[in-house]
Amino acid sequence: MTTTTPGLSYRDAGVDIDAGDQLVENIKPYAKRTMRPEVLSGIGGFGGLVEISKKYKEPVLVSGTDGVGTKLKLAFELNRHDTVGIDLVAMSVNDILVQGAEPLFFLDYFACGKLHVDSATEVIRGIAHGCEQAGAALIGGETAEMPGMYPVGEYDLAGFAVGVVEKANIITGEHIKPGDVVLGLASNGAHSNGYSLVRKIMHLAEADYAAEFDGGKSLADVVMAPTRIYVKPLLKLMQTLTVKGMAHITGGGISENVPRVLPANVVAQVDAKSWTMPKLFQWLQEKGNVAADEMYRTFNCGIGMVVIVDAADADAAIATLEAEGETVYRIGLVRERQGDEHQTQVA
Repeated sequence: MTTTTPGLSYRDAGVDIDAGDQLVENIKPYAKRTMRPEVLSGIGGFGGLVEISKKYKEPVLVSGTDGVGTKLKLAFELNRHDTVGIDLVAMSVNDILVQGAEPLFFLDYFACGKLHVDSATEVIRGIAHGCEQAGAALIGGETAEMPGMYPVGEYDLAGFAVGVVEKANIITGEHIKPGDVVLGLASNGAHSNGYSLVRKIMHLAEADYAAEFDGGKSLADVVMAPTRIYVKPLLKLMQTLTVKGMAHITGGGISENVPRVLPANVVAQVDAKSWTMPKLFQWLQEKGNVAADEMYRTFNCGIGMVVIVDAADADAAIATLEAEGETVYRIGLVRERQGDEHQTQVA
């Protein structure tokens, strides 16, 4: 007897093309709001086309890529998918910003085992929101449905940003000198870094995510707060005065990120008492019995971006940033380096 095998489809293998098409349709209105004049093609093509504005005489492209990390595990656990897209955009656009670049466009990569259109739409709506905050166009991306690669209900994210800066205006940190002022811009929370330690402490403390934690916000609200995007205020500052150096405080915290922009002969002396560490970090330090040095090399501890300016420009820089809605602290000074000491001292 001959057995006839039923005809199989891609859906039978776990990939739903119709769901992918629906997701593309869902996100088109959000992507449309992010468009810039330089964009020549939108969502749906094989590649995104973007021209460089004629305002640049010697344009240099600056690119960056990143993900959200294990903060996604909390998003799955709490069923909160609306802000991780903002985190994704922030990680890349803040990085290219520190070299003076204005973000032009952004692409995302969304990978899952089975595509759930509603939660994926939330994620990409967040990506579009982040792009609006950064002034970057969301010109495309990739949704990969890969059965068996991810647990049910989970996904991974990666993002890619490209910006442009006038060659003469690239910020390298090379002109930073003793006496320069170190400014700190407040963070929104833990942003997207250190979440492996955050989750471990939460587990050991048997944290109640629904409980009121800070200012009427639940612990879930506080721990899932999206990464602050500093693009527009800092672009405004760069148009106003000379910014000598900037550091996006991501993995490695204040201690390990600030040295990345410093010349070899100087140290940034940071006064930890110049700002109040937000309640989330105080709680994490207490519940995890985390040493102070470990806090400053793991978390942003309330400072999401560091800006270094000449002492004569410090007051004007603070005024400009505060007028743009930022909370700014004078957190330290640049001094001469002694021997091979670590280039950022937090005390």
